[in-house]
Amino acid sequence: MDHNLTIERQINLPMGNITSEQQQNGFNGNGYEKQLAFSNGLNMANRDPIDLQFKDITYTVNLGFNKGSKEILHKVNGKFPSGQLTAIMGPSGAGKSTLLDVLSGYRRTGVQGSVYTNGRLRNLDAFRRMSCYITQEDRIQTLLTVLENMQIAADFKLGNTFKSYEKAARIEEILTLLGLYEHQNTISKRLSGGQKKRLSIALELINNPTVMFLDEPTTGLDSHSCYQVVSLLKQLAAQGRTIICTIHQPSARLFQQFEQVYILAMGECLYQGGTEKIVPYLQSVNLPCPVYHNPADYIVELACGEYGIDKIKTMVESMDNGECIDWFTNPEKVCKLEALRQKYPIRQSSKDNDRMESVNSFHQLRILMRRGWIKTKRDATLTHLRMAVNISVALMLGVLYIGSGNEGSRVLDNYKLLFAILMHCSMATMMLTVLTFPTEMGILLKEHFNRWYSLKSYYISVTLLDLPISFIGTSIFTILIYTITSQPFELSRFAMFLAISIVVTIVGQSIGLMVGAWFDVVNGTFLAPTITIPMMMFAGFGVTLRDLPSYMKWGSNISFMRYGLEGFVGAIYGENRQTLACDKAMYCHYRYPKQFLTEISMRGDQFWPCLNALFITVVLLRLGAYFLLRWKVVAVR
Repeated sequence: MDHNLTIERQINLPMGNITSEQQQNGFNGNGYEKQLAFSNGLNMANRDPIDLQFKDITYTVNLGFNKGSKEILHKVNGKFPSGQLTAIMGPSGAGKSTLLDVLSGYRRTGVQGSVYTNGRLRNLDAFRRMSCYITQEDRIQTLLTVLENMQIAADFKLGNTFKSYEKAARIEEILTLLGLYEHQNTISKRLSGGQKKRLSIALELINNPTVMFLDEPTTGLDSHSCYQVVSLLKQLAAQGRTIICTIHQPSARLFQQFEQVYILAMGECLYQGGTEKIVPYLQSVNLPCPVYHNPADYIVELACGEYGIDKIKTMVESMDNGECIDWFTNPEKVCKLEALRQKYPIRQSSKDNDRMESVNSFHQLRILMRRGWIKTKRDATLTHLRMAVNISVALMLGVLYIGSGNEGSRVLDNYKLLFAILMHCSMATMMLTVLTFPTEMGILLKEHFNRWYSLKSYYISVTLLDLPISFIGTSIFTILIYTITSQPFELSRFAMFLAISIVVTIVGQSIGLMVGAWFDVVNGTFLAPTITIPMMMFAGFGVTLRDLPSYMKWGSNISFMRYGLEGFVGAIYGENRQTLACDKAMYCHYRYPKQFLTEISMRGDQFWPCLNALFITVVLLRLGAYFLLRWKVVAVR
């Protein structure tokens, strides 16, 4: 039996057709195009195509405190019919990406105007279920293989109601269509630029979206890869999807692949229509395209104002800022809003759509944990380097302070060691999180917007996944340094010491999560140590707690390092520890631990209050990190 027919019956997607125009454009060639030609495609099943229209769209951005605001889009209008590949073009700063963000629903704050789907005012929640947004950067999990990325996406988007063989068949279908089947076991970070872009598209095709938005899909690609990606988008559009993408300045060959273009200049529309009608349109406004000149280049030059701002105004007026449809390829087929409502009556959601809405929070968390575990095993920074650093620092400090834990003559040295352990436990995980978490933010924003999972499920998974790594790494570090430096060999004291070490590590990771959730790597790298310095000042190490001025006492109450250091001291020298060993030839001022505790203003019996204070700090910081993350997700929109 033909394999494609088998897949078609399994996933209930009709066979696709390659048009004669697509064959002429290279789909009957070798390599990637040949794979597309032999693929049966992902046609729309049980869904109406979407005609997207928008009226009087205005977008205003706040410039900051006392700086006022700036209007980016100025009451633009437009119509993007289904089954067509549409390019939004224009010079830098014209508002291309902004318009794409507004139409996709990615930006909502500062937006005025109306967006219609099939003649009806857009319901954003329903629209996001049938659409996807692919960002300019390839935001994919680089530590997973192509197949693993696809399987994770299928589990998120299709849920448990789809059987495993149905998911596998759909994944195979998409990978074949996009020319990635032979690379399914390749780690994603080793893919070429064009392959990463196709994988980004493949991940969103899992749930068969009706509308696709792509921001600069050809950025960073060579001419051949650009043509591959745009040809693929054209084929997907021919199957009934509405595909809209921004593109800066395409070549003449690439420009011909688009059926419709929408040209922006200074936030206004100066052309909307078919690509083949640009030259006649320019003649109609007395701006003829020079002979042997790429029309795409010429109209972008006009939009840049190289021939005068008055030319832009003329074109905007003739196009009625996007209301004019005279230059569409088939203007007689462009339906008005009333006609679209009659053409696509309201009907019950398809069974296929209902099945894809069954992914609950527990299922999301389970998938996120599975994905996170795969990444953890392969991550050379978060896991392998972290373990190596813990071992090397433990050996280095252990050799430097070898045997100091049980000698009365080296109590001050041991006290310095405790503070160094405190700094390592807090700062190592804090800075590691600050450096790595911002790279996850882009993936989070894309996947969360495209309804892969909820923010709560993601945050819980991040919290749970780091616990075993923190526990194992800190335990190895503690065992090594505790043994080498001859700290008291009592199980209860070791358990107290280990507990403080683990909780301080989690506190540091929580601070790093807060900073990394809001700031980029550069600002976060500066801010995280800056936040830690006051905590060190109030820890009681340089200045004892009793010597703090009365108006600064509050600082010690909020310093997690104070509780960590006092917890360490209590574990080593508190709890009525007996007399320390001392060489008879030497004077041991701190032979009796109580004498040392008195001089540093610590009681030695405050282990449980300190541990409880650290636990409360963890809870507060984790809640703070979650709300900052939630604020960040909302703020970018």
